[in-house]
Amino acid sequence: MQKIDANKIIDEAKFNPFHWMVLFWCALIIIFDGYDLVIYGVVLPVLMKEWNLSPLEAGALGSYALFGMMAGALIFGPLSDKIGRKKAITICVVLFSGFTVLNGFARNPTEFGICRFIAGLGIGGVMPNVVALMSEYAPKKIRSTLVAIMFSGYSVGGMLSAGLGMVMLPSYGWQSVFYVAGIPLLLLPVIMKFLPESVGFMVKQGRTEEAAAVLSRVQPGFKLKAGEQLEAAAGGKAKGGNVLDLFREGRALQTVMLWVAFFCCLLMVYALASWLPKLMNKAGYGLGSSLSFLLVLNFGAIFGAVGGGWLGDKFNMPRVLMVFCAIAAASLCLLGFKSSTGVLYTLIAIAGATTIGTQILLYALGAQFYSMSIRSTGLGWASGIGRNGAIVGPILGGALMAAELPLQANFLAFAVPGAIAAVAMTVFSLRERARLRQPSSVSHTRAAAIG
Repeated sequence: MQKIDANKIIDEAKFNPFHWMVLFWCALIIIFDGYDLVIYGVVLPVLMKEWNLSPLEAGALGSYALFGMMAGALIFGPLSDKIGRKKAITICVVLFSGFTVLNGFARNPTEFGICRFIAGLGIGGVMPNVVALMSEYAPKKIRSTLVAIMFSGYSVGGMLSAGLGMVMLPSYGWQSVFYVAGIPLLLLPVIMKFLPESVGFMVKQGRTEEAAAVLSRVQPGFKLKAGEQLEAAAGGKAKGGNVLDLFREGRALQTVMLWVAFFCCLLMVYALASWLPKLMNKAGYGLGSSLSFLLVLNFGAIFGAVGGGWLGDKFNMPRVLMVFCAIAAASLCLLGFKSSTGVLYTLIAIAGATTIGTQILLYALGAQFYSMSIRSTGLGWASGIGRNGAIVGPILGGALMAAELPLQANFLAFAVPGAIAAVAMTVFSLRERARLRQPSSVSHTRAAAIG
């Protein structure tokens, strides 16, 4: 029986309409995922006034979704390695879309908080799964670029949320922006019809004919012949869904470094999203509404993610991330000094490119580092651990504001995680080079995939 490596077929395929389709549907899911996450910040001023919330109560209410996201990433990442990407994505879309719509019917903060937590389960759970699915079908030469383009939908969703909020809040009330989140539920039958299941998962389940049919779309002209057997997940001996497998085969140090980078980047991202406008107002910049800062931050993120993905495909992703993290730390330090309007916007765009953009690229790195059989588990745990940074970021910003420190001290504190993440990526890269020198074929395969 001749064995055919499904991964090799996908790696060597040329970009075609099938890849466009996977990219489109995964990006659409991420757009609404980002919309549902950012929407709370859009309606927060109205909710504080209507329900007479204190800043502390408002902060706690916002944290429910973040705790849900942490739990969702830890649950649905490993679960999809057992039940399949498609089922896990379906469950997550129902959770984040359905319960975000229900937020619009909430009568008090308690009901609102419960819905935000459950929606957070879906928001956090869907991220590692769509990244894993996109990574599994992307040709090797442009894998990081495609993952980065897809995940840039997160920033698009955030901008969409802010834009619709400006239009709909004055005329239709805060509930209206939550009703828009129901669109993915309406599209779910179409999404599930066109979104393919993981080839590796189908092979593992013995669904060879289905897997071969999908591969014929990935690589037109491919046909499984008599006497041939499909094989997938080369280099991955795990059965899937076991977090201990992330530390086997010499992966322990790099797994920890990936977790550190996720934590630090999410801390910077959420600290900036929560406190950048307040800090700039405190510095005396009269640059209009806070929305303009957030729009520039997210525009920068899109360029950083796509550009960084292209650089990662051309050169070496861990080294690209090492440089991005260092630039993030430098740009945040410089934001603490009074600058002209043009320089300020440029620094904010660079900060967005190297904080939010770096966070997106970390998903691409994780998707390449872990083999198919533990990919969602690896991404889910990295994302879940990183969510602690998302929780710490706004709290850190609030504590710094309460301490009434100089502006430079605030931004210096936000920059420190960037420096730590740069060190983590340096260690990751050095360890990968050491693995590359090892005679193990597994080490060569994984190192080649990353660099």
